[in-house]
Amino acid sequence: MRHINKILFLALVFTFTACSDLEPEFTDVIPEENYFQNEAAFISALGSAYTNMYGFMNHGQMFSLDVTSSDEAAVTHKGPDWEDGGQWLRMHRHEFFDGEGVFGNVWNFCYGGINTCNRLIATFENAANENSAAFIAELRVLRAYYYLILLDVFGNVPIIESFDVPEGFLPSTENRQTVFNFVESELTTQVPLLTDEVSSATYGRVNKNAGQAMLASLYMNAEVYTGSARWADAIAACDAIINSGAYSLESNYFANFAVENSGSSENIWVIPYDNVNAGGFNLVQMTLHYESQKTFSLVDQPWNGYCVLADLYHSFEDDDVRLTGGSRAYGVMLHGPQRDVNGNLLTDDADSWYPDNEFEGDARVVVFDPEINELAPNAWRDGGARLSKYEYEIGSPNTMSNDFALYRYSEVLMNKAEAMWRMDNSSAEALDMVNMVRERAGVAPFASLDADNLLAERGRELCFEAKRRADLIRFDKWSEAWWEKAPSDENKKLMPIPADQITLNSNLIQNPGY
Repeated sequence: MRHINKILFLALVFTFTACSDLEPEFTDVIPEENYFQNEAAFISALGSAYTNMYGFMNHGQMFSLDVTSSDEAAVTHKGPDWEDGGQWLRMHRHEFFDGEGVFGNVWNFCYGGINTCNRLIATFENAANENSAAFIAELRVLRAYYYLILLDVFGNVPIIESFDVPEGFLPSTENRQTVFNFVESELTTQVPLLTDEVSSATYGRVNKNAGQAMLASLYMNAEVYTGSARWADAIAACDAIINSGAYSLESNYFANFAVENSGSSENIWVIPYDNVNAGGFNLVQMTLHYESQKTFSLVDQPWNGYCVLADLYHSFEDDDVRLTGGSRAYGVMLHGPQRDVNGNLLTDDADSWYPDNEFEGDARVVVFDPEINELAPNAWRDGGARLSKYEYEIGSPNTMSNDFALYRYSEVLMNKAEAMWRMDNSSAEALDMVNMVRERAGVAPFASLDADNLLAERGRELCFEAKRRADLIRFDKWSEAWWEKAPSDENKKLMPIPADQITLNSNLIQNPGY
């Protein structure tokens, strides 16, 4: 049975959306101004603002953009599989252009969410009463999260605050500083109006702590976005969460990523997926080998796409619980010989795109070798460790029920530590917070902090949580070379405005270099 708070969130969502496809005939229609007379009516309508978030973990969406353009993972071209017009190879090599599908997907994801928030804000404003202010604030903070993504990924984008726009409306590009100022203003004015309650009623919704986590993220990257550092403001946002006393580090790291993780004391704001009612978490398909269907008795055969880069694998110490899995059967990556659900070695009888693995009968054993032979065109079918941070459920369909954590308490600790280190590189408090995270991982404490070990620790702790691109840019590592990627141009720190959007809207201005 799913945890009660996930059930209540899905009830919130589907109270509104489950009726949206039906067209019953009503003799009388309740006027909008008469409908929103109590909190339950607002909550019912609010659900549609959150359903858009389920797209985050789809293949080709925000998660894909982050991991394939960073030094975490690649979608290798395996002979006849995963050429995909070269999109994922270009993403890895930072040779992407404005016609890549993933950019259009992320743009539409964000503006689709913004449009829904704007519609509901207008609806709630028209039905203004004693209940409406808090829900309008919640929608404005959720809308600010979409703009935070746009600010980070594209930088220079339109700001649309109204749902009632004239026919043929073509919004103009605002510069990155203006977008930053808008996001900051929305968060600083609206977050204080949110509830600080952490319960089933607020699960999966933006509460005050989720809003503070957004502010911390905004200020952590302020120097990248605007040229002016805001480390003290980042610390203040982190302290607001820490001092709330509402969160703590889980003793078991993997409790945050279990199939049933809605009871985590560490997850601040999540997308509450459910493989029956709220699909879209497709990682099980995106990364696992075709034969891994037998490992987890999966309903559908995986696609064998996303592979972990060897440098990330080797960045973990051998006894790091995050790598070994501790009491769990596997860690954040699946590596080595693979077995079926009964413990028998997996084999693949493909004639090519394999290294010289050992044989079981006439077929090669499937071995997730952390070392990938090449990015393209003949990458090994089982080359590279596979993403397994989020637990795979035995018998899972092609979408997962794990709730995806957008913000975790350990990130708050790491953010505060980094901000303090930026202001004072000998800060004992900063060192202590990083070592709290390392202690949970079962590895020795750092004696001191520097840019290299801070970035590496963030990479180990927050891998596959869509944080790495921003981290690499902030630490000025984004343009450097890594496996199968040459040094890239500085303009690649911003993604291009999708070409089809510029075709539709002549008021949009393309980012430099595209």
